[in-house]
Amino acid sequence: MKKIKNHLCCLFVTTIFLLTLSGATVADETIEMLNKQGKESMVYSKKVVKINVGDTIFWKATTKGHNVEFIKGGVPEGVDKFKSKFNTDVEYKFTIPGIYAYWCTPHKSMGMIGFVVVGNDKSNLETIKSIKFSGKSKKIAAELINQL
Repeated sequence: MKKIKNHLCCLFVTTIFLLTLSGATVADETIEMLNKQGKESMVYSKKVVKINVGDTIFWKATTKGHNVEFIKGGVPEGVDKFKSKFNTDVEYKFTIPGIYAYWCTPHKSMGMIGFVVVGNDKSNLETIKSIKFSGKSKKIAAELINQL
């Protein structure tokens, strides 16, 4: 039994070492779309996420009535429009570094917004700061941009 445990331990360590050498990451993120989290309503479970180029974010439609839409002018140059369907899990692989601003289309003025920083590249920060947020999102965006 002890030999089996030692073998499994060595196998685990070797696998982690090889993944590290290959540059593979397990940094993909899951963000839930929620009606309520703590005292907040209409929120994403994570408001600012920092990932590497090539990582994927999975937005889980935990509660109904939500989607994910990249904000026009709120993504790095070369990124296509992205808007998910309502009540649907969706994922997006980030291949271009920079800051991505997104919101839930029907709840954007209620503060349901989020940011993804890819590759620690903040070269489009000034463009992000110029986005016209409305309602509760105006205050939340200012707070989140300070965290970027």
